[in-house]
Amino acid sequence: MKKLLASCLLVLTAFTARADGLQDLEKFLREVDGGKASFTQVVTSPKRASDTVARTKTSSGTFEFSRPNRFRFVYAKPFEQTIVADGQTLWLYDVDLNQVTSRLQKDALGSTPAALIAAGADLKGLSDAFELKSAAAKEGLEWVEARPKDRDGQLQMVRVGFRQGQLSVLDIEDSLGQRSVLTFNGWQTNAALKASDFKFQPPPGAAVIRP
Repeated sequence: MKKLLASCLLVLTAFTARADGLQDLEKFLREVDGGKASFTQVVTSPKRASDTVARTKTSSGTFEFSRPNRFRFVYAKPFEQTIVADGQTLWLYDVDLNQVTSRLQKDALGSTPAALIAAGADLKGLSDAFELKSAAAKEGLEWVEARPKDRDGQLQMVRVGFRQGQLSVLDIEDSLGQRSVLTFNGWQTNAALKASDFKFQPPPGAAVIRP
């Protein structure tokens, strides 16, 4: 799921839209260059035969991004992990394992919202590979849905919720029935972030894996 999340992270850079949905999405693609926020993530796995309720896992941390192609997720609880995209390479660092996984972004992101949003600056670029639509308001949020036209990938759908024009929720569903819901707080849009802020150097002694 973390690989799927990493592939979808840059969708955040696109979907801070207001109640009129897709028109504001396009405006945001043109006008917002970066931002940062704190987040809480709840991952729900499909129920097994022995489960009475679905299994969930909650984590929290901080997120920041800068166009084009750069983002950083820092998980603080319950386990420390860092996911960094520097524009060329996607890094995943697991503190407990003292292990770093390194992959080319173009291979790791593939035909996901992350790749599309990093490459394009308007709705046309997104709609070439995604079915985009505004969804009904629910629980005080306005929603946009993105479904990949290529049905063979792991990503099933991304739903993004906005509260008073501010990104509030990112809801990701994969083809195995797993759901990851991220709730964001304290957004600072167009924060002063530099490319160097997204450089990652494997810690001394860490095992580096390059699939």
